[in-house]
Amino acid sequence: MSYQFRPRWWTVILTLVFVAIFVRLGMWQLSRANEKIDRHEKIAQYAQEPIVTLPSSPIKLEDFLHRQVEVRGHFIKEHAIYLDNKIYQGRVGYEILAPLKMRNGEFHVLVNRGWVASGGDRLNLPEIFFPDEEVVISGIVASPMVRAIQLTDEVVSGNLWVSLDFDLYKEKTGLPLHPVLLLQQDNRIEDGLIRQWAQSDSGASKNIGYAFQWFFFALTLSIIFLILNVKRNSSEK
Repeated sequence: MSYQFRPRWWTVILTLVFVAIFVRLGMWQLSRANEKIDRHEKIAQYAQEPIVTLPSSPIKLEDFLHRQVEVRGHFIKEHAIYLDNKIYQGRVGYEILAPLKMRNGEFHVLVNRGWVASGGDRLNLPEIFFPDEEVVISGIVASPMVRAIQLTDEVVSGNLWVSLDFDLYKEKTGLPLHPVLLLQQDNRIEDGLIRQWAQSDSGASKNIGYAFQWFFFALTLSIIFLILNVKRNSSEK
């Protein structure tokens, strides 16, 4: 008993195209996983390094991203904002962001000071303590450009913000801001704010899972193609 493999030309082309697409998508997911692993390793490395002072001269985000830094200056209370719908241990509240006027120079640093629970009345925002004197703030540098998914077009309602739009914030305040967001870590200021920033894993496992799915699709399609196009030779007796 013998078999013949005589697929139609268009099925060969179609199968090759889809297999190539699936493999390419799998390779892309693996590259994304490697990027996340590298980033996570850098964050872990930076956590072991000494705290550096953020300069008052112009800086680039990539030079300080994920690093532990320290900055000295005065908070500008009138430009503080409340980021809405922030969850901590199942409770709804706000993250308080405020610019810090640096001691030397004209630049400001936007500081995420921490989380506070919302009250019973959403129209009355909780009072936040702001020291009048000069303070020293240490924390981790994050990107201010990441925007959350919005269910409404309204971003700002007074000093209550649905999500941080850094460009819009700079436009509304008119402040010269460093292109960073400082996640405050120290508790030298007794303000009642909670500063327990989530330490998540790299997230690479999800991309690796997606990659194997794409490779599985490519393998499955190849097997189906072979099964459908390998036929018994009917001329034999």
